[in-house]
Amino acid sequence: DSKNDLWIFALAVLLSSTFIYNSMNSINHQTLQQLHYVTELTELIRTKSSPSSDEVEDSAQFVSFFPDFIWTVRDFTLELELDGNSITEDEYLENALKLSPDEGSQMQNFNLPRECIRKFFPKRKCFVFDRPASNKKQLLHLEEMPDNQLDENFQKQSKDFCSYIYTHAKTKTLKEGITVTGKRLGPLVEAYVNAINSGSVPCLENAVTTLAQLENSAAMQKAADHYSEQMAQRLSLPTDTLQELLEVHAACEREAIAVFMERSFKDENQDFQTKLAIMIMKEKDDFLLQNEEASVRYCQAELRKLSEPLATSISEGTFFVPGGHSLYLEARNKLEQDYKLVPRKGVKRKESMAISLHVQLLYLQFVSRQDRALRGEDFCETEERTKRQAAEMKQDLLTQELNDKKQKLEAQERSHQENMAQLKEKFKTERENLLREQEAVLAHKLKIQKEMLTEGFKRKANELQKEIHQLQKEIERIKDD
Repeated sequence: DSKNDLWIFALAVLLSSTFIYNSMNSINHQTLQQLHYVTELTELIRTKSSPSSDEVEDSAQFVSFFPDFIWTVRDFTLELELDGNSITEDEYLENALKLSPDEGSQMQNFNLPRECIRKFFPKRKCFVFDRPASNKKQLLHLEEMPDNQLDENFQKQSKDFCSYIYTHAKTKTLKEGITVTGKRLGPLVEAYVNAINSGSVPCLENAVTTLAQLENSAAMQKAADHYSEQMAQRLSLPTDTLQELLEVHAACEREAIAVFMERSFKDENQDFQTKLAIMIMKEKDDFLLQNEEASVRYCQAELRKLSEPLATSISEGTFFVPGGHSLYLEARNKLEQDYKLVPRKGVKRKESMAISLHVQLLYLQFVSRQDRALRGEDFCETEERTKRQAAEMKQDLLTQELNDKKQKLEAQERSHQENMAQLKEKFKTERENLLREQEAVLAHKLKIQKEMLTEGFKRKANELQKEIHQLQKEIERIKDD
């Protein structure tokens, strides 16, 4: 089915970074006519999902994502000569791709495949191969022959060809330098094949959009996982201060954003980056809560241990004697001092102590009344001091709460700034890639135009001017952004 052959050819061009075309004996008019698929690529591939309003052909951008073109000629039967002079394989190819100056319809058909190859494939290479064996019997059993028994010239030519491919074959990229990794290749193939099966034409822009959705979603999840894993590894809960946790958060968030930026592309309106920021914020809030809970548990456990002597004294009635109030104050102050010496109590150290002191203050009031009754003295001053302590403690907690809120807001602002800084850097890199790509396309168009003028095709050279002008405008726009 010739239509299937066309689609296979189009898919090979779309998916490869180096396109190798095989033919036999020589490159002549017949073999070029057999390569008619290249003349139909404009009908089989779309760069954009909607036609451009500037009337420049969609195919003008093919050169920005088409592969390198290598023509291999097997069983080559000619001498590499032109007008009696030796020529290289590449010169042989370029000579075969020269256009005929005749303007007739027959010559237009002659020129069309040549023109398309020159237009769509800026990097071209040619390799010729002698017959791998000298006699018919050997040719019939080539697959069984050891490599070292093949024709010496063929062995050398094959080695040169393989060496070139291994050295020069590039990673497949789409427009704007988007790299096609193994994971990206599968969805890309599906997008193209689904378009063909639905009766439409494979569109690079649509395929990249589909790929971007999948890749950006995966990049977002990978970045979020990195944040969670690193926070869990680096934090030892409870942290001594809120600032300690926020500093670890900032470092992990910076790394997570970098993970996302490295893998993501074409995140229109930063939708996925925004979702990532929300995911990280929720994870951070969860770690903050875990930190508070760990601090409360630790402080309560320490206070229980430190309060055991005081609890024993209370149960034994040690403070129900004249002067018991002073004895209780002394015991309570010792508890406070011992608690201060406990390391890494965490962010809830004051709240935990405040709860303990609240209970102790109530008991202190009770002991104070008992002591007053036993000694017949007025302890109003002591009760007033107790109330002042409670008020001071409450104010201290309020100040701490306001300070924590301020630190969290500052951390949130730093998160925003980090996102913007990395996004700006990514925009800069993408802009440089796009500019480099467009300048390469422009250089190729100018080269073709110069060749057309040199070969006497002034009309064709003039036709290219519209594409060249549009590219120049686009390059200026990119530079001004």
